[in-house]
Amino acid sequence: MFCIPILTLFTIPFYRKYMIDDHQKATTIDWTGGALLVGMVVLFLLTVMNGTWMLGVGGIVLLGLFIVRIKSTAEPFIQPSLFQNKSYSLQLVISFLVSGMGYAISFLNPLLFAEIHHLATEWIGLAMFPSALIAALLGRKGGKLADRRGNSFLFYIASILLLICFILLSSVTETSPIIISLILIFGQVGQTFMVIAMSNNISQTLPPKQTGVGMGLLALLNFIGMSFSAAIYSKIVDLGIPSNPIRFNPTIIYSNIYLYLAVLYGSILLFYRFYFGRKTNEK
Repeated sequence: MFCIPILTLFTIPFYRKYMIDDHQKATTIDWTGGALLVGMVVLFLLTVMNGTWMLGVGGIVLLGLFIVRIKSTAEPFIQPSLFQNKSYSLQLVISFLVSGMGYAISFLNPLLFAEIHHLATEWIGLAMFPSALIAALLGRKGGKLADRRGNSFLFYIASILLLICFILLSSVTETSPIIISLILIFGQVGQTFMVIAMSNNISQTLPPKQTGVGMGLLALLNFIGMSFSAAIYSKIVDLGIPSNPIRFNPTIIYSNIYLYLAVLYGSILLFYRFYFGRKTNEK
């Protein structure tokens, strides 16, 4: 897993060949701002994992210092002007949420297969493989669909696929792993389409000079969202949440998580349709 990405080093000559060399003036890295951001994220993650509220207070303090820092330094770690773009900021929040919720497919299902169905590691990999393969094969189709019908159309398709996945998973956590493996296809394809739709949408809200920084921030927040979601899902699996009214079985915590994720996705879809769909219609 960790050696295969090293192969991307061989692509560096191609990037150097085809990237535009615009000779921009050198800039300095805001190491202080970066350190404050890293410290804030670490403290918030530890707060979720350990349940220690004092760490959360420390994270809030670092967040305040980080905001002061990026507003007061000449070359901040994150440009505050990015957040003056309301459309960009809202879609950044949506992307942060959906990346965290979508990570449940990759993070929770191996645990489900191991703890509930007692599958060996190699069988868990085989159960996850079909959905990942189909999502990879259909990724290009999703890009073409966004080009033809628009990013919002692809967002709706992705949301529907994810809703189907989570609702079905909420009801079949104890059934055959083969059935769960087939249901995961909806989720993996939906998450792939969601990444394409959100990336395209967000890139189009930014002026050319801010595209690189803005998309970099999007990638950073998506990684943070997945980290937080992994910590939250782990904590919920350990502690439990109210039972799923569909299942009437409070012992199957995975069913509960999938149900609430479906509700959250439905809420995000409604907000997106109300805010961004209305703006599209007005145009």
